[in-house]
Amino acid sequence: MARIPRQQLIAYEELDSATDLSAAEQATWQAARDATAHAYAPYSGFHVGAALLLADGTIFRGTNQENAAYPSGLCAERTALFGLAANQPHHAPIVAMAVAARPSDGDFGPAFPCGACRQVMLEYEVRQGQVIPLLLPSRAGTILRFSSLAALMPFNFSPDDLPAS
Repeated sequence: MARIPRQQLIAYEELDSATDLSAAEQATWQAARDATAHAYAPYSGFHVGAALLLADGTIFRGTNQENAAYPSGLCAERTALFGLAANQPHHAPIVAMAVAARPSDGDFGPAFPCGACRQVMLEYEVRQGQVIPLLLPSRAGTILRFSSLAALMPFNFSPDDLPAS
């Protein structure tokens, strides 16, 4: 059997600051940052906020919620998506998502979604049948703009992988 080396590339844009974002992206970016104030992170001290911009202009937020019985807590990305689906099951399409993070006593820094969040985020993109652009803060202090949540999960598990019922 032949071995064929392959390479998977992730496409994204790197922006110097929030002023490089559109007005709608800036509002979503700021909403994610503001949401960190409502995170419940007494154990890690790592406050994460997520914001979803809907096609009708509504912004829905989520925060990380920790629990003394690790790993019973939940990440900001999933609380935003699950909360939106639970409270507005027929919501307008999600047209953008942003994530922000900061320590209890420090400035904003990088915030990269965990594997479970990436899988859930991708499922929501698949469910709505259109891409959801994502904004993430980088380690370099810039903003990373992904044109689709699928870009973060190139080898994903989707409903297409399940047997037909």
